[in-house]
Amino acid sequence: MVIKVLWHCAFAFDEQPMAYERLVRKTTKENLWLYLLSILEREPRYAYQLREVIRRRFGFEIGEVTAYVVLYALKKEGCVEILRTEPRREGLARKYYQITPRGRMLLSRGVSYLTELSERLRNETH
Repeated sequence: MVIKVLWHCAFAFDEQPMAYERLVRKTTKENLWLYLLSILEREPRYAYQLREVIRRRFGFEIGEVTAYVVLYALKKEGCVEILRTEPRREGLARKYYQITPRGRMLLSRGVSYLTELSERLRNETH
């Protein structure tokens, strides 16, 4: 059985095993709150800007409404707040979100958890 597992791990770099794809999905789109808070820690932004920064800075795409859904949940939990609203000629007003002290604490805990996990994984492999 060990030989079989090792053989499956010796894959070509152009093909990704399902386990790796799952890991990427779980640590990106399914934990989008980390990315949003990280961006908002630098400066307030509106949802569309957040989508663009995620694409440029972190290299993955999110759906059009996904940022709004996560921002709504973060706002409900007191981790972000609306800094200001700018009316527009067309469409809905643009809402600028900023991180709150509670959001900074949550971001710090999330980053610490991932850092500790990474260190544990490295210590196990070396």
